[in-house]
Amino acid sequence: MPLIEEHYSVLKGPANTGLGGSSLGGLITLYTQLAAPGVFGRLLIESPSLSVANRRILQESRRFRGWPARTYLGMGTREVGHAEKDERIVGDVRELESILKEAGLDERRLNVRVDENAAHSESAWAARFPEALEFLYSS
Repeated sequence: MPLIEEHYSVLKGPANTGLGGSSLGGLITLYTQLAAPGVFGRLLIESPSLSVANRRILQESRRFRGWPARTYLGMGTREVGHAEKDERIVGDVRELESILKEAGLDERRLNVRVDENAAHSESAWAARFPEALEFLYSS
């Protein structure tokens, strides 16, 4: 970020700064928010790999209170194509949704979209991307 800010005229601060990723990138986006609160005001978390390290990120999220102004969380119900695993993965995202709501994020700050039959793929993430950007950066 310092390099970009040095070479380009960009708006600074959390209100103008977002971070996003899909799959492990979604996990890292969530982790970065926990590790560096106040830097990013917008999070885009797509199909996050929440099961890594025995779901520890969910435990850490329960204790965290420095959530950004807006968070978009998206995934599909057929992420891996195996019914039992897909159910578990969707359950993890629903658990994260519950944690965020318990922390005070309402519909103005949190948008969760679970698409029926959507897979763990760039095309599924791309289909949700316009909605995510509109939510994250609308007034």
